[in-house]
Amino acid sequence: MKLFLVRHAHALADEQDAQRPLSARGREVTRLAAAFFRANGLLTAVHAVWHSPLRRARETAELLVKELGLDAPLVETAGLLPSDDPAVMADRLEHMDRSVMIVGHEPHLSALATLLVRSKVKPVAFDLRKGAVLALETAGGRHKKSDRARWRVCWHFSPELLPGGGN
Repeated sequence: MKLFLVRHAHALADEQDAQRPLSARGREVTRLAAAFFRANGLLTAVHAVWHSPLRRARETAELLVKELGLDAPLVETAGLLPSDDPAVMADRLEHMDRSVMIVGHEPHLSALATLLVRSKVKPVAFDLRKGAVLALETAGGRHKKSDRARWRVCWHFSPELLPGGGN
């Protein structure tokens, strides 16, 4: 199983936090990133897209699904807010057997990735910039302390790698 952790794109700063929409730059960078993923055969086998209830995550997820031409349901998912316990999502992923894209926030996504790869949350091993994607896959076997599935990093994309720089 593959897991794609996506931090929402750049959002406007002048609205209430939960209702901040993506900025024009955030939308453009997401479109450019999607074109890069298409051209390189990345993010093609996604069976579901989970996103947090916050507007900026939902809009990022919707735009990626549209631009990538994914035939995957968009699902607003509890447990993806910035301050949520990453162990809750790690436990939920234990029951998945198909590839999932999760669109959420920092510091939650980095803590979740660290937990999946290292079986502990601290020290955090990742730092996802706005619009970044971290691709993980199950690595076989289980962590001794937590008995959770082992995961490994496949690749990491940061929008700063795009021509023009990203967010």
